[in-house]
Amino acid sequence: MMGDLVSTQAPVAQWNFADVFTEVAAAITDRPCQIQGDRVVTWGEFAARSRALATDLWAAGLTGQSKVACYMLNCPEYMETMVGAFTASMAPVNTNYRYGPDEIAYLFDNADAEAVVFHARFTVTLEAIRAQMTKVRRWYVVADETGTGPDWAVSYESVVSQPAPTTLPSDDLRSPEDLLLLYTGGTTGMPKGVMWRNDDLFNVLGAGGSAPSGIPPAASTAEVVARAVDPHHPSPVMVIACPLMHGTGQFSALIAMTVGGTIISLPSSSFDVSEMCAVVEKNRATNLVIVGQAFAGPLLEYLDTHPGLHDLSSLRVISSSGVMWSHDNKQGLLRHMPDVMLVDSFGSSEAVGLGASISTAAGTQRTASFMIGPNNAVFTEDGRRVEPGSGEIGLVAVGGFIPVGYYKDEVKSASTFKTIEGRRWSIPGDFAEVNTDGTITLLGRGSVCINTGGEKVFPEEVEEALKTHPSVRDAVVVGLPDERFGETICAVVELTDPSQAADLETLKAHVITHLAPYKAPRSLVTVESISRAANGKVDYRRLKDHALEVLRPA
Repeated sequence: MMGDLVSTQAPVAQWNFADVFTEVAAAITDRPCQIQGDRVVTWGEFAARSRALATDLWAAGLTGQSKVACYMLNCPEYMETMVGAFTASMAPVNTNYRYGPDEIAYLFDNADAEAVVFHARFTVTLEAIRAQMTKVRRWYVVADETGTGPDWAVSYESVVSQPAPTTLPSDDLRSPEDLLLLYTGGTTGMPKGVMWRNDDLFNVLGAGGSAPSGIPPAASTAEVVARAVDPHHPSPVMVIACPLMHGTGQFSALIAMTVGGTIISLPSSSFDVSEMCAVVEKNRATNLVIVGQAFAGPLLEYLDTHPGLHDLSSLRVISSSGVMWSHDNKQGLLRHMPDVMLVDSFGSSEAVGLGASISTAAGTQRTASFMIGPNNAVFTEDGRRVEPGSGEIGLVAVGGFIPVGYYKDEVKSASTFKTIEGRRWSIPGDFAEVNTDGTITLLGRGSVCINTGGEKVFPEEVEEALKTHPSVRDAVVVGLPDERFGETICAVVELTDPSQAADLETLKAHVITHLAPYKAPRSLVTVESISRAANGKVDYRRLKDHALEVLRPA
């Protein structure tokens, strides 16, 4: 994830995002910081609004390292809330807005959320669980096209519009140790909160430098500010088309803001490729952040259908992380934008910078082939380093600046964060081969986790939802290859009454009553028997092959 901007030189400073952004904002007060549609929030306004939120969080009874949940679509308020939490020496918590009520309740409870900032559109979901959320001291509602929100929540705008005091209790508390919690679906069970220290995250995101551009990490906040105001090194104007609720979006935003950049959110709540191109053109954006084929596929189709409609010549970098991005698509995009660098980052919420693939008009790297640096390795499951060209398969690991672990989960932390060769590594479970030239070929997760459009779906939760329908005796969920989304979800079901026909739309609607819509199956295959082993396990590979044979016969 965003491994393109990771540098191997260790900075001297100890970092806290709020302290850095305060100094940057003071130097570039009138520069746009956040843009959405016709709305522009300058750096000076951004700093004032974030500090006002921090003030209110303390007034509401929260204290150092209290958790602040961000439950919003992309908007300027998202990064204001994150930085407001940092300013208050508190930990921001991302929230997947596609989750259903039970999933949201689990996340808020597991994270110990004491404040929630949410868009008004999510009021109905929150009203279903609010009584259970006894840890939450303060609800802030951000008005949207659905209205101003419920009367039990404080108006976010009324809070951040107030002048902030000169000093805050947190001014003496902020530390490089302050946390960000990044919840990820992972590969097993319910979401896990990855604990990132400010210092580790700032460093792994480049510390104001860029390895591909040959810019070393900054050694001090003064150097960060100097780079932000240097006219010879213009700061990025970055369109983030993917959700800020995921690591790719919010980490990209933090990278750009570190050097005084401008973050642009798309106006619409759903992805519209024509709108994205128009926003890039209007704002003369230099950077575009997407998530693999789910965004890149429609973009290429649009450019092929509407060649020359938009002036995208300002773009210098299109970056992606979190899902496969095909070689053919990259070549197609470079035909339309020959001056753009395509950066395909391989990483995860708990392992930023596992590898990167950089493509330009001079050449594109094949899908799943990534360069790795000195802080990366591939280890066998018994802890031996895989040698280049050996043909041996191992697990990809990243060292250096890595998370503390998973919040309140020592068992899962121990299984992912391991000490090998005398140093600590993050090993999230991605298998790969090491080629003779030192690059790696990614083979995928060893588990049956499904990655659909950048969203991770664990089959068991969908299976359990399917099995609550009266027509389903047993069910298994597998991922089928898909050109746009990477994978789509297929339900393989054993019916209670084999004489009855299964209905995909009925089962899909049933799953959506329990889980987020993106977890519902897109295809359905019936079998006489799931044929579980005595221990209850199933052969996912066999059932996946059967589904492919039924749905896509040769």
